[in-house]
Amino acid sequence: MKLNYDGETDSLYIDLNSRPSADSREIQDGVVIDVDAKGKIVGIDIQHASEILDLATLETDSLPAVTLRPRTSSR
Repeated sequence: MKLNYDGETDSLYIDLNSRPSADSREIQDGVVIDVDAKGKIVGIDIQHASEILDLATLETDSLPAVTLRPRTSSR
């Protein structure tokens, strides 16, 4: 799972897995769910993210991850 924030558009995309999106469904104003060909959720796009989310805090609880990988920068 990856969290991708775009400050220019103030949008947060939550990429849930690597399957390609086949369709998008707006579930409420500014929140779009991407689904694969079988209708399984592959991503969530949240517009105006800083207005409705606390982007300064990221918490996890009981994730089965063994390690967290740092983001690699191409800069």
